[in-house]
Amino acid sequence: MGRQTAISGINPAGSSRSLRLDPLSLPLSFHAHDTRADGGVRRIELHRERVVLHRAVQGMRMAINVRVSDFLGVALRGLDDDAQMLVLAHRDPSLNIPLCVSSDDEEIASAWQMWSDIFALPLLAEDDYREPSARRRRHNAVRARRPKFLVRRRLGNLLNTETVHHDEREIIARD
Repeated sequence: MGRQTAISGINPAGSSRSLRLDPLSLPLSFHAHDTRADGGVRRIELHRERVVLHRAVQGMRMAINVRVSDFLGVALRGLDDDAQMLVLAHRDPSLNIPLCVSSDDEEIASAWQMWSDIFALPLLAEDDYREPSARRRRHNAVRARRPKFLVRRRLGNLLNTETVHHDEREIIARD
């Protein structure tokens, strides 16, 4: 597996390096910041067809495998300063994957287009990409379901109501 540098996702203290992944060197593995994970770090494996997130939450290690087609697109976000960030955007904000951080507009535009072409996902500007709204709760989700005893019961064949047995003797029980 081709790998980026060991510190490509997390900048060490005092480093002026910014996150910059090469879309032409897939598959790759890197570390990214995750506030909910133990140690504040998660490991991300990025492939052309899938993304695997490895993290530990309260001592429980997990690996989340997500298809690239499940992502909304490659989103461009503005940061606090003049820098911009490319993110592989998902409906669930905890599954967003940072791809590139740069203050160079030309570099970020070319990287944005390359990531979009490689993953075959649309380009999303900051205005197009919004945080998802809260899920609406359905009042009675099971109301339209059939009762259990009707599910277990076998339905008869309504088209063939008369059963015909050929070359058999009929046995009739009489009282």
